[in-house]
Amino acid sequence: MMPIHVIVEGKNDRSKLKRLVGPEINILCTFGTLNSLKLETLKKQVGYDEVYLFMDNDSSGKKIRGVLRDAFPDAEQMYTRRGYAGVEGTPDEYIIAQLEKAGLEAYIQYPEQPSF
Repeated sequence: MMPIHVIVEGKNDRSKLKRLVGPEINILCTFGTLNSLKLETLKKQVGYDEVYLFMDNDSSGKKIRGVLRDAFPDAEQMYTRRGYAGVEGTPDEYIIAQLEKAGLEAYIQYPEQPSF
């Protein structure tokens, strides 16, 4: 089984995602703008593993996605919806739907449904 990496922008995005996926998924952060050093580090961390890009749907998120798309041409793209406050502000159900669409359902940790 190949390691799987999801690249997000910030640590709040990472903690949001960490709650919804198992420990098998490695969540990496760009911490905002990307310079060549940060890009090299990400490339080393990912190697030839499977990689998913999950950026905010705003101008900086789109810019980062563009750079990462060039660096990781085989990466799977995941999107949050416009109007959500980034990945961290995206409802769990929507993130889960994106993970399922990306074929990662085996790693999703579904939130407990309250029982009445």
